Amino acid sequence: MEILIKPIITEKAAAESEDNNKFSFVVRRDANKVQIKKAVEDFYGVNVETVRTMVVPSKSKSKYSKSGVVEGRKSAYKKAIVEVRSGETIDLYSNI
Repeated sequence: MEILIKPIITEKAAAESEDNNKFSFVVRRDANKVQIKKAVEDFYGVNVETVRTMVVPSKSKSKYSKSGVVEGRKSAYKKAIVEVRSGETIDLYSNI
């Protein structure tokens, strides 16, 4: 059972990682904070101080194309913001 799905790489997440040692991940919906902490520590080899989680709700999207209006939904997901001990860092760009 894989807890971590993928890291979130946005401008806001990059700024948080550089300034405050906070890294964002998309995680399984049924994962709790203890499981997320253990998964990050095992996978990246760092010491995790705090874990904050939130469920991002689904959103409806529509776009206009030649065939008319196409409507759909973006699925909901769970996001975890992990703060690592000061002096330690996670290199998210090495796996790309």
